[in-house]
Amino acid sequence: MSHQTPNTPVTADPPGLSRRTLGVPALVFMTIAASAPLTVVAGGYPSNFAVSGVIGVPLSFIVLGVALTLFTVGYAAMSTKIRNAGAFYAYIAQGIGKRTGVAASFIALTAYNCIQIAVYGLFGFASAAFINSKTGAEIPWWATASVAFVVVAWLGINKVDFSVRVVAIMVGLEFLAVIVFDVAAFAVQPEGVSSAGLMPGDLFTAGVGAVLAFSIASFMGFESAAIYSEESKDPTRSIARATYISVAIIAVFYAFSAWAMMIGTGPDQIVGASRELGPELLFAFLGQNVGTLMADVAQALFLTSLFASLLAFHNAVARYIFSLARENVLPKRLAYVNGRTHAPVAGSLTQSAIALIVVLVFAVAGTGSELGSLFPVLTLFTWLSNTAALGLVFLMVLVSLSVWGYFRANHHGHSLWTRFIAPLLSALALGVVCVLIFVNFDVLIGSSGSSLLSWILPAIALLPGAAGLWWGHYLKSKAPAVYDGIGHGSEGAPVGEHPSGQQASDSEVLQVAQA
Repeated sequence: MSHQTPNTPVTADPPGLSRRTLGVPALVFMTIAASAPLTVVAGGYPSNFAVSGVIGVPLSFIVLGVALTLFTVGYAAMSTKIRNAGAFYAYIAQGIGKRTGVAASFIALTAYNCIQIAVYGLFGFASAAFINSKTGAEIPWWATASVAFVVVAWLGINKVDFSVRVVAIMVGLEFLAVIVFDVAAFAVQPEGVSSAGLMPGDLFTAGVGAVLAFSIASFMGFESAAIYSEESKDPTRSIARATYISVAIIAVFYAFSAWAMMIGTGPDQIVGASRELGPELLFAFLGQNVGTLMADVAQALFLTSLFASLLAFHNAVARYIFSLARENVLPKRLAYVNGRTHAPVAGSLTQSAIALIVVLVFAVAGTGSELGSLFPVLTLFTWLSNTAALGLVFLMVLVSLSVWGYFRANHHGHSLWTRFIAPLLSALALGVVCVLIFVNFDVLIGSSGSSLLSWILPAIALLPGAAGLWWGHYLKSKAPAVYDGIGHGSEGAPVGEHPSGQQASDSEVLQVAQA
């Protein structure tokens, strides 16, 4: 660190993220990749039908799509004013308060890390099972997960537009595979085509809480366009458009495909078939009605779907870490960006290190487990994905409230609907979903009744917020210039200077580093 007095600017930071790199199509691909369409269709639908016993799964995507569209109204409006790779963190910091923003950032980092690492469990199981079934080998899940880990780690430190090209190809093939399944399902229709699954009475019955809790997890990642706001070509328009498009595509496509699965299997048979076959339901259907080759292709694309999700969430975590470190909320060294690729290298390597440690722990813990090959699915994937869902939905409620706080003093030309009514309705709707996830957490993780685990995992999702509140209070009292810049990132401030004009002294930065 250079030796300046408190009144001199801090030495210029390393290069920032790539500027003007990503257009709307690229943002849409990255957000949809995070939600992993083929993974949702192959794994999410059968799990939802099997656990809830409710056939209204297709309608649940429409209901949640409406709620998330309401959320997007205010979210998109804030994206035109706040351009920060911290997204949720920055919006909440500027809309509710800085300490709450730091609390939100800790919850977001936990949630995004949880979902990214969770996918390694499902990828490891599915890829090892696929290879073993074709070769007769006995490759463990952690071996194939390790290969994915190395590739993701390498792509994470390269240019983001290169990652986008990889993801775009994968997402396009996923959609094609699901469309083939949908067409075949309506061609087979053992019980005919009906409105079953789309009627209110099919959804709003006993088990609706579990259905909505499962289905909201399928949307995870739709909000991530804002994380790339500093790298988008036109941040004042691109983020809003990409988020609206992503919500619409995910809601309509998922609802239609869930309906197709039910029509192809039969409304009276879908729950029983889901409980019997699980994720194999889609592949067994394709093998029987389209051909073995198509079933194998779909299984391969299932793996690429999981890989695309791994990469998308890895990039999200890396940019969150960069955003927080740039503002000295995390150690400054974590803001290091490669001058050639403009990738947030330190954030990327940090996420990779966290993922490696957790996967290794589960690999060791699963040795000799009575769960057998399903261990990574029933533990690593199930536990951490539901933990992430609870944290992210809670953050969406806070973001909805932050919209009202941000536009309260200055409307910025937005209507009452945009700055208050839609965000309020969104907060109420998503608040209900958040409560439903918490109440049904034992069901979501496959626990028979309330268990210690059904309390520990929600605590992992939400308690980092308490640590964030304490850390925000510490920064306010010990490093006020750092505190003053929380949530503002690079918004118009000179290098080393916060938007208010105050400068973080070496002594303040040193205090933060020592803490």
